Amino acid sequence: MSAMNPPSAAFRLALLALAIFTSVSDTATIADAGELPAIASRQRLEKRSFTDGEIVEGFLKTAFGAEYHLAGRVDRIRKFDGPVRVYADSDRADRKTQLAKVVAEIGAHVQHLDIAMTATSEAANVRVKLVRDRDLFRTIASFYGAERAREIRTSLDPQCLSGFRKNDNFEIEHSDVILTVDNGDFTFLDCAYEELLQSLGPINDTTSVPWTMFNDNVSMGYFDVYDQYILNLLYDPRIKPGMTVAEVKAVLPEVLADVRVWVRRVNDLKE
Repeated sequence: MSAMNPPSAAFRLALLALAIFTSVSDTATIADAGELPAIASRQRLEKRSFTDGEIVEGFLKTAFGAEYHLAGRVDRIRKFDGPVRVYADSDRADRKTQLAKVVAEIGAHVQHLDIAMTATSEAANVRVKLVRDRDLFRTIASFYGAERAREIRTSLDPQCLSGFRKNDNFEIEHSDVILTVDNGDFTFLDCAYEELLQSLGPINDTTSVPWTMFNDNVSMGYFDVYDQYILNLLYDPRIKPGMTVAEVKAVLPEVLADVRVWVRRVNDLKE
C-alpha cells in the first residue's frame, strides 16, 4: 500500500486502522515519553492489574476484525511471521530519534517479537512516513487513491493511520504508517505507539475496552501494560497467522499464563 512501492495485484489490500487525536501543545521539541507531564500523569494513574477475562476480551476484540475494512477476511489472526524491520522516511532527525526509541521499547516488552529500525527502505517491511500535518491527506491520497482518501477524511478525519497487506496465509508482509510531525510531542508519541502496534496485527479499534490505546477515546503516549498483554499474546508462537477465534480460544489459557509471567517481570509488577 505504499505509494513508493505499491503491492502487486496478487496481494490483497489489507486493513486500514485510523486513529483520531487532538493536538496537545508541549514545550519540549524532542521529549521522551517519561519526560512529558501528560504522559507521566497517565502512567501514575494507569491500571496495571487485570483479570484473565479482561485481557482475553481486549485481545479478541482487537486481534480480530478491522476498524476500517478495505478487503479480505477479518476473522483470522494476522501477524508478521518473522523479523520486523522499520524504516523512517523523513528528514526530521528529532522525530526519527523518537520513533527509534518507540520501536526499541516495543521490542523490549514483546517477548517473541524481533523488531528493530533499519537504515534502508529496501530492508524494511514496515515503512513509517513522517509528514507535516498540512500534507497528511495528500500523502493518504498518494497511498490509497483520491476517492478512498476523501472517504477517510469525511468519515474519520484521522491525524495518523496505519495499514498492512497480508498474504493468503494471513501473514503480514508489509505495513505502512503515516505520522504527522508538527502537532506536539504527546500527539506524535501517542500516534507512533498506536499505529506501529496496530501495524503489527491488532488493527481493530474498540470503544468497549477502556484500558487499551486501540480505543479512539483513549490516549496514552506510551506502551501501557494492558496493550503489552495484547501484543505478547499475539506474538506468542502458539498463536499462528490464520487461526480462527475458536482455535485461539483453545490455546489462550496456557499462552496467557506464560504471558503473565513475562509482562510481570519486564514491568516489575507485584504478584
